Amino acid sequence: MERKVKVAAVSYLNTRPLLYGFRDHPVMKMLELSVDYPARIAQQLIDGEVDVALVPVAIIPKLKEYHIISDYCIGAEGPVASVCLFSDVPLNEIKRIYLDYQSRTSVALLKVLVREYWKLDAELIETTGDYQDKIKDTDAGLVIGDRALAQRHVSPFIYDLAEHWMRFTSLPFVFAAWISNKALPVEFIQEFSNANSIGIHNIPAVVSENAYPLYDLTTYYTQNISYPLTPAKRQGMQRFLSYLM
Repeated sequence: MERKVKVAAVSYLNTRPLLYGFRDHPVMKMLELSVDYPARIAQQLIDGEVDVALVPVAIIPKLKEYHIISDYCIGAEGPVASVCLFSDVPLNEIKRIYLDYQSRTSVALLKVLVREYWKLDAELIETTGDYQDKIKDTDAGLVIGDRALAQRHVSPFIYDLAEHWMRFTSLPFVFAAWISNKALPVEFIQEFSNANSIGIHNIPAVVSENAYPLYDLTTYYTQNISYPLTPAKRQGMQRFLSYLM
């Protein structure tokens, strides 16, 4: 491509290992990088405003064309810690659930679990801004990202969506992947994936740059988030997408 590739990434703590290696990497000469929250950059990819984005995988059915261009993703093979249903009461007592506006995949995953696994009869409420203060009594809330790590200190009942997906399907889960809406040069894809790998192999350096008192980031990056896009994760992703068709 003659012009630079427009790349959008998520501005959460969980992407820091993926973005760590971009600095001073040759691939930076080939791209323009912007950051925002997942649902926003997903729309940018759908609308063609960017060429590549680290997007919630739930948008894949909305893309006319898609290519997964990296060997790394935001995935989990057990509790992910930062995508949870928070409540003051046990699951069977929940009457309403506020949905996080920042991620289509997490909302879609919650709906699958509510319908297929937990079999809850709860009202689902869309949100457009902060709503964590409404998580009380029999009103629960799906919270993702850095705000979820903070909410862990508030809510007595925490239902980790990746953990429950694993119980339901025996498969890992992919929350977001690097997806392009067009074919890209092989050289770019190779350099891009290589840049992703640098931070994954230098977690102590990533942690040292991101002071975060609310949750142990070494645990988060090495035990909660699972970054390699393995065949099992691809299988889990296809299983999830089958529920969205």
